[in-house]
Amino acid sequence: MRVIKNTKRTGKIKGSVLTLGNFDGLHLGHRKIIGKVTARAGKLKLPSIVYTFDPHPMKVLAPEKSPPLITSPEDKKSLIEAVGIDILVMANFTKDFASTHPKTFVKDILIERLGVREVWIGHDYSFGKGKQGCTEYLKELGAKLGFFVGVIDAHKKEGDIVSSSRIRALIKEGKVGSAGRLLSIPYTIRGRVIKGRDVGCSLGFPTANIRTKAELIPGSGVYAGYAELNGKLLPAVINIGTAPTFNRGKTVIECHILDFKDSIYGKDIRVSFLRRLRGERLFKDTDSLKAQISKDVLRARSIL
Repeated sequence: MRVIKNTKRTGKIKGSVLTLGNFDGLHLGHRKIIGKVTARAGKLKLPSIVYTFDPHPMKVLAPEKSPPLITSPEDKKSLIEAVGIDILVMANFTKDFASTHPKTFVKDILIERLGVREVWIGHDYSFGKGKQGCTEYLKELGAKLGFFVGVIDAHKKEGDIVSSSRIRALIKEGKVGSAGRLLSIPYTIRGRVIKGRDVGCSLGFPTANIRTKAELIPGSGVYAGYAELNGKLLPAVINIGTAPTFNRGKTVIECHILDFKDSIYGKDIRVSFLRRLRGERLFKDTDSLKAQISKDVLRARSIL
């Protein structure tokens, strides 16, 4: 997959099928749109393009209202490549860019630079200054300027429309199983293993303490999932919380990798959340905590 960060510094593309959007999480609704793009591009023998933004527009226009990202730009790139897109445009979103009139954007970038023949967008997509570029306006431009605009209906699952905001809410609530079904893959964060207080080790359940730049952390509790180290997926029990039994106060992410004893300090790690086992609890003593962790591990084994 070719990645373009500045369309002005690349050669002109002679014909393409394209979609526009933030695509945070690349959920089922996004995949439905991208699937249409790749299918049409294949039929027309043209390159398929995803045009997205970095940073997220809200981080520039209203940072205080900006939602936590489900996927980092790096992970979004990997997910888009995996679904078969030929070209990914990751445009640098600035206030100047935000002030561009929709018609100027379409003529100067979509037509002049990317040679668009077809544009496929979600039912609620809008773009350009003040979000003036709604679906109907884009259709009007397409009719005048010679490209087709297709609108994809909302994708529903488990009784409601699949959206990034819905998925964020589920993750914050710890409902990672439901979030994963809407994403089509388990929710995953990446980070680095750092030295902790060795409390888990003293209990007989050594943990990898994880420092992460992820913006969206599942709600406090204990989860069954996987740790990915050096390309290998390893079953794990993940705890997120303040460890109230030890009066820690600060939220930490601890990952107990099942049947694993290697030292991994300083290693990069990815942690995937499959199911929440329980909420965070205060235990009267360490023996009670150890007994519960043993139960958590047994339950995680039955799931994983």
